[in-house]
Amino acid sequence: MTSPSLFSGFLAILQRDLLLAWRRRGDAAMPVLYAMIVAILFPFALGPDHQLLARVSGGIVLVTVLLAMLLALDNLFRSDLEDGVLAQMVLAPQSLSFLMAARILAYWLVTACPLLIAGPILGYMLGLPAQAQPVLFLALVLSSALLALLGSMLAALTAGTRRSGMLLSLMLLPLIVPVVIFAAGAVSAVEQGLPWIAPLAWLSATLALTLVLAPVACATALRITLDA
Repeated sequence: MTSPSLFSGFLAILQRDLLLAWRRRGDAAMPVLYAMIVAILFPFALGPDHQLLARVSGGIVLVTVLLAMLLALDNLFRSDLEDGVLAQMVLAPQSLSFLMAARILAYWLVTACPLLIAGPILGYMLGLPAQAQPVLFLALVLSSALLALLGSMLAALTAGTRRSGMLLSLMLLPLIVPVVIFAAGAVSAVEQGLPWIAPLAWLSATLALTLVLAPVACATALRITLDA
């Protein structure tokens, strides 16, 4: 197996998923619309206290964006499992782990990138200080990538289960809570003038480890699902 064949398979899966997402671009807009609606409702729930809203705005944006990404996670592998595409991927000469990496990247590009654009806008609407905006963006990039990797592993594990959306959310919750804590902690630290690099460094280290393990775990879980 040569290196060009690996990258040609990676690019083929990435191009296919992006093309399918473009044809269903209305569905891709739903997470952004959901995030905007939820973020707009928070000021009505918290009241007119601007200082309180500014203090919690970073956490609100982070939680809203991560929850919006869950909307498309359940169908990450399900449709391809039903129409036989995953079985063809398993039989392909390229490494299945490499193909899963392309699938995860496509999911992150389609789902997270529009939310990354909307995140700072939502933070500005909620009164987030200007000096915290770059840190919020970095926290969103790291946490959304971690959610995509962790969620893809669980989505592959539950792909053969009917109505697995609730099960997937319950399994993902203990894994994503530390991510939210570190990301929100970095935003809160910069608002208070405290050092904020350490929480993002922990997220970066976790992302580097997960980036290696997640495609392999996805490939293993999908092989188990197809053999079941």
